[in-house]
Amino acid sequence: MSQVLFLTEFLSFLLIEQSSIVLALSISVLFFLILLILGWRKSYKLKKESHELSENFTIDSEQDNKDYKDFTDGHMYDNH
Repeated sequence: MSQVLFLTEFLSFLLIEQSSIVLALSISVLFFLILLILGWRKSYKLKKESHELSENFTIDSEQDNKDYKDFTDGHMYDNH
């Protein structure tokens, strides 16, 4: 009789209750939801920074596209 009692206690220990499964899944979902939110936030920040850098680059490139001035007309260049 004691062996049967021991066996049933051992088997009941191995069985997982539904509430513990729900708790584990809830913790997992919460963890991955936090990771997803952090990823969205990082993506938004990088997109915003990329947009700002591209605007600055277009302003700088417009200033660089001014009329070309020939600098070889100076006295240090031998133009015969």
